[in-house]
Amino acid sequence: MNTKYIFVTGGVVSSLGKGIISASIGKLLQARGYKVTIQKFDPYINIDPGTLNPYEHGECYVTADGMETDLDLGHYERFTDIQTTRNNSITTGRIYKTVIDRERHGDYLGKTIQVVPHITDEIKHRMLREGLEEGLDFVITEVGGTIGDIESAPFMEAIRQLRWQLGRDAVCVHLTYVPYLKAADELKTKPTQHSVKELQSMGIQPDILVLRTERHLDDSLRMKVASFCNVDLECVVQSEDMPSIYEVPVSMQRQGLDAAIMRKIGIPVGETPAMRPWHDFLHLQQEAKAEVHIGLVGKYDLQDAYKSIRESLHLAAIYGGRKAQLHFVNSEAITPDNIAEKLEGLSGVIICPGFGQRGIEGKITAIQYTRTHGIPTFGICLGMQMMVIEFARNVLGHTDAHSTEMNPQTSHPVIDLMEEQKHITGMGGTMRLGAYDCHLREDSKVRSIYGKSDIKERHRHRYEFNNHYLSDFESHGMQCVGTNPTGNLVEVVELPDHPWFIGTQFHPEYTSTVLHPHPLFLDFVKACI
Repeated sequence: MNTKYIFVTGGVVSSLGKGIISASIGKLLQARGYKVTIQKFDPYINIDPGTLNPYEHGECYVTADGMETDLDLGHYERFTDIQTTRNNSITTGRIYKTVIDRERHGDYLGKTIQVVPHITDEIKHRMLREGLEEGLDFVITEVGGTIGDIESAPFMEAIRQLRWQLGRDAVCVHLTYVPYLKAADELKTKPTQHSVKELQSMGIQPDILVLRTERHLDDSLRMKVASFCNVDLECVVQSEDMPSIYEVPVSMQRQGLDAAIMRKIGIPVGETPAMRPWHDFLHLQQEAKAEVHIGLVGKYDLQDAYKSIRESLHLAAIYGGRKAQLHFVNSEAITPDNIAEKLEGLSGVIICPGFGQRGIEGKITAIQYTRTHGIPTFGICLGMQMMVIEFARNVLGHTDAHSTEMNPQTSHPVIDLMEEQKHITGMGGTMRLGAYDCHLREDSKVRSIYGKSDIKERHRHRYEFNNHYLSDFESHGMQCVGTNPTGNLVEVVELPDHPWFIGTQFHPEYTSTVLHPHPLFLDFVKACI
């Protein structure tokens, strides 16, 4: 069959969960045996979110081919187990840069370059490309932002044109908000009506409405929305608050969202797939009652800043029969005097990734405490580098040991800038990004956790372990047990005599999914339990 295209837009307010709905649709179509991909179009002018502060946009997710992307791609991969690429994340900045570069090259033969048709044609090309090149059954395209935003107008125009060009091969799913007014004790549909009206004013009639709500919507309210918005009743579904985001696909299936999409496109609906592995996971989640308390030592007091790490811990805990209770520990507030109090009651600690000087000394203090008190500790990227610095200071005796990122004048640069990074001046997309090979030492703890010697994991960093100090570290007990076979770069460190003390230069959280949680997180949580 021809590739089918599903466009997911949002109205009323942002943060309604378009990414979760897109991922859920992808999961439901996969369960029916279709080959799918999901892509995110973000209206901001940044080329990618790599230079954005996490407070601005949450975590920066990295694909295997080295693209810094929106965190929603993490949801796509966790739900569907597909591997996204740079083609799955597009921003206004990338679109405009492509068009401007072509104009400078003379590709438009002297024509005046305009939003329509040149910008919209490039958007349409990117929206269609995955389906044309990969032979997919469905391409789900989520458009960031909210209907009515100035910056999203070219994306809406591109969708309008594609709806006409593709006919029944395209479906528009619009996510809106139905607020509850406590004083009036009423759910209000007017914001949804206005959102759909705004979408219609752009020439797009939504086929399916997903109503985000904190309270259950009865059939009379759904009927009202259907009649006012020119949508079939069966195509009005509700996305009610759920105990877990992983229950959303089941809720959508129960309400027939995937069946409605099939009917709109003209494909026989057939039987509802069982999704047995997913239900088995949800059963484990419901059975997990006992709690395991884990601290996240970092400087970003924002849930989305460490989204993939949080989800990886929750998934690993569920498979361990526990419910993860995660506690943010602000590294800026940590001192040698209060560290015992800060970590009291925690069964394990994650030393979070990041960039820059802020909160560094607090992380080092936390690591010294967990190392000397036998508390399971997992350092990721910058967290691993802080493990190295702490060990150099307090075990090797190099009291001023540091990373040249924070202290270029240190006399013991145990963490230093990668050789190929020393002549790079630009910031965006210039780090060591994407999946790289890593060889694990045969007698190491990490090797036993993975169950194999050679792995491939995703990176996002500029600085590396300084191999000049390698023998010094190993002779004093910190083993460098994972290395890149090409550049001999240290990827993994561990303390064999500690209950669980492992640091990785890579980001294992990027490859942990619902049905295939990452082995490092599984083993870390097991140690915490």
